[in-house]
Amino acid sequence: MNFATQIAMAAAEAEHGNVAAETFIFGLIAAGIFTLLGLVVLSYRNVANRHAAKAEVWAARHGKHDSGHGH
Repeated sequence: MNFATQIAMAAAEAEHGNVAAETFIFGLIAAGIFTLLGLVVLSYRNVANRHAAKAEVWAARHGKHDSGHGH
């Protein structure tokens, strides 16, 4: 083998790393983003019940509608 062939073989060997290990950080970033978004969604649980007293006062002033959602 000549010198150019040895350089080409070394370069080809260096290119083939562990792709799974190199791209693992993208999975961690995605998992972190989904966890953060899940916590945001979870923080809105039971919001309607927190303001049930205000809703009852409003319904008493404006008359109750059985059809719901203002229809």
